[in-house]
Amino acid sequence: MEEKGVEMNSWLKILSFVCLVSTVVNAQYKGHGVDSVTPETLKKYAPPALSSEMANKLKKMFDISSPGMGMLSPDKKTMYFSWRVTGQSHVWKIDGPKSFPVQLTSGTDAVSINEIAPNGKFLIISKDVNGQENPGLFKLDLKTGLIEELYRKPQVQVGFDFITDDSEYIYFTANDKKPDSYSVYKMKLADKSVETIFDGEGYWGVADQLKNGQSLLLMKLNGARQSEFFDFDTKTKKMTPVIGQGEKEEYEVSYSATAGSYLVLTNKFGDFKKLYQLKWKDGKSDLKPITAELGHDVSGFTIDETRTRIIYNINRDGYTELRAMNAKSFKTISIPQFPGADHVFTGKTTRDGKVTMVGIVTSKAPRVSYSYNWATQKLTQWVVPSAPEVDLSKFVISELMHYETRDHVKIPMFVRFPEGCKPTAAKKTRDCPVVVHFHGGPEAQSEPGFSTVAQAFINEGFVFVEPNVRGSDGYGKSWLNLDNGPLRENVISDIEDASIWIKKNWKKSDGQISKIGVMGWSYGGYSTLLAMTRYAGAYDAGVALVGMSNLVSFLNNTAPYRRALRVSEYGDPEKDKESLLRLSPVTYVKNVKSPLMIIQGANDPRVPVGEAVQMQQIFDKKGIPSQLIIFADEGHGSSKKENQILEIGNMIEFFKKHLK
Repeated sequence: MEEKGVEMNSWLKILSFVCLVSTVVNAQYKGHGVDSVTPETLKKYAPPALSSEMANKLKKMFDISSPGMGMLSPDKKTMYFSWRVTGQSHVWKIDGPKSFPVQLTSGTDAVSINEIAPNGKFLIISKDVNGQENPGLFKLDLKTGLIEELYRKPQVQVGFDFITDDSEYIYFTANDKKPDSYSVYKMKLADKSVETIFDGEGYWGVADQLKNGQSLLLMKLNGARQSEFFDFDTKTKKMTPVIGQGEKEEYEVSYSATAGSYLVLTNKFGDFKKLYQLKWKDGKSDLKPITAELGHDVSGFTIDETRTRIIYNINRDGYTELRAMNAKSFKTISIPQFPGADHVFTGKTTRDGKVTMVGIVTSKAPRVSYSYNWATQKLTQWVVPSAPEVDLSKFVISELMHYETRDHVKIPMFVRFPEGCKPTAAKKTRDCPVVVHFHGGPEAQSEPGFSTVAQAFINEGFVFVEPNVRGSDGYGKSWLNLDNGPLRENVISDIEDASIWIKKNWKKSDGQISKIGVMGWSYGGYSTLLAMTRYAGAYDAGVALVGMSNLVSFLNNTAPYRRALRVSEYGDPEKDKESLLRLSPVTYVKNVKSPLMIIQGANDPRVPVGEAVQMQQIFDKKGIPSQLIIFADEGHGSSKKENQILEIGNMIEFFKKHLK
């Protein structure tokens, strides 16, 4: 009885502290975006300048750039693509393979290309402001070079869907009527008149279309990975359910090559995602698998507009393979393979289905893209990546390893070792501090491949570790769902176990334990905050970037369009409040033992800037050493090159100070 009494007393203290923290946090901020913080706060936490030595080293790393995958003009003589070589994403063109690139857009706004008009006369592009994630649609005239605004409204998300074959109409979605609901619109480009095609409650989008928009395959997202699909006749307004109604399953769907049938990617019927053909007959559905049982996910697929070929990817332990099949017979079609590549994936296919862009990623070079002609089987490289003053041969290849948790589960992790730092049976490692990077999502996956960020840490002598804890994508449905809602409490210890395993297995040559840092963006930032609070002492320093500090305040203040998607992953802020607070770093802030840096973008619509500010205010009140950096002109992570240099540079300097 005495032990139970002590335990109950401790639990009451925790609950009391949780209630106190919750009250303080909820009173401290509301909303998101730069307007939710004062100019004085932005000035106080502006990013510090770097030493000239660090700034120069990182500028060389971030000058390494690879043009976007791109898309070919209708005559296949010009490729249009996005490129960040100037420091911000803009649209470029190249008139022939490996010709001189010409910049088409400029300014401080990030620009991306959506589509080339079938008549070849203009592009449809998107422009965003300072990471707000509220892009507008614009028309770029390829003859005059002038840009015309088509649709843009403050605080409204606009997503391009498709352009009709006659180049006269575009379809797009926007949440202009309600911030948590999306409508589908049709615009006549000649006069910019807009017609409402579909009004929906919730997160709707266009997954595919037939006959220039006469039939739309509409998707409704009900959760992070929960979707349902409907066939919508735009003339009669008849809505026919296709799949997912009343379920909580993950689906990706498109029209197939056979009338009245669909292609469906799902893991509903097994642990791994497979591709199926769905047919409806006499009110009953028939779902037939068209990919084999692989023991790995089919991670994505596309079908060209002529409905000739299906191209799909396989995620094999984090490595990406490319496959193709005939869209009607489902027989395998030969496609180039690239031995030694970490990832091979597909880009845009021309409207006539004749040429597809293919991207190749290795650990030693940024992505290289090719056009692949299906008839001639010829690969053509169009653009050349740039790496001025950097020896790419020095880039370290990541190794797939595993660490074991307290309940004896093996967690996959990709590890990069600087020269002389890899422990072997014959010797221990030299004094090589470790940085553990937890990915975002949480339904994402750390992967091998080319990484300037990872190499920047390697160049400073850090071992760079990227785990795929339970809840990560790419290892089957069972693994993915292990952290949903309250289940997260059962596996969140994977964060601490990474440190325990490293300390046990990667000791220095003198038997001492190497120092370990932890970092991550978004959910990785949340993981970092948990590592430094709930598991205080496990890591010697941490840098949390755009991470959630309180799951209740996060869910209450994140952009409305994201709230429903995040509730299915974390829990409801009202019904699951106690569980969410038990899983919130702010609840354990008094435990902090090691130095912590927090980095945040003021315009972030996903993780509000208030999540970082409230944490720093608690640290200040309790006298806990910490450092907050806020980028006034960024959102969910830094997109501008100069800010990326400041972000990574301050992280590295912080870890060098506290881990070496």
